Amino acid sequence: MSDIVADPVRRQRYRFSRDGDDLLAEVETDPGGDVPEHVHPHQTEWWEVVEGDVTFIIDGQRRRVGAGDQVCAEAGVRHAFINDGGTVAVLRVRVSPAGRLQEFLTEAARLATAGAFNQRGLPSSPAGALAVARLALRHRADIQITSPPSARLLNLIGRMLRTPTRAATSTLASGSQT
Repeated sequence: MSDIVADPVRRQRYRFSRDGDDLLAEVETDPGGDVPEHVHPHQTEWWEVVEGDVTFIIDGQRRRVGAGDQVCAEAGVRHAFINDGGTVAVLRVRVSPAGRLQEFLTEAARLATAGAFNQRGLPSSPAGALAVARLALRHRADIQITSPPSARLLNLIGRMLRTPTRAATSTLASGSQT
C-alpha cells in the first residue's frame, strides 16, 4: 500500500496499491465525507464496506449499505456516495482498469489541501479555477465530474477570467495561462 493521501475537502484518506491492471484502494471517509457524482467512461468500480454506513447513488438510485455490503458501478454509469453515518466508514475499492485514477485522486487531494476548491467542487479563486479545470481536462479519459456539470464550471471559469467560455476552454486545453 502507498502512503496515506488525505483530502480535507472530501474528508477522506486513501491508501493505494495495484493488482495487475486494477487499482485497489482503502478509503476512510469521515462522517459527512463524500464523493461527488461522476462517471468513469471506461472503468468499472467496485466497493466493499468494511466499517460504517454509506449511501451510494448509482444511476440515480439511492442505496444505503453497511459493513459487508458490496456495490458496483459499471463503466459509463453516474455514481456518488456519502458517509451519512455517525462514524468513520472504511471501504475497499477496486477500479478496473486503473487508468490514471490514482494520479487524479492524489492531485485532487493536493489541490483541496491548497484550498483550490470548496466542498461543492467550486473553485475558490481564478487560480483555483484554472487548476481544477486543468485537472479535469488531463484526466477526462478516466473520470468526468458531473456535479457541478462541466459546462457550468467552464462558464464560471470564463466569467471569473472575464473571457468568453470558448476562449477559456481552448486556453485551458492548451495548458497556457491567461
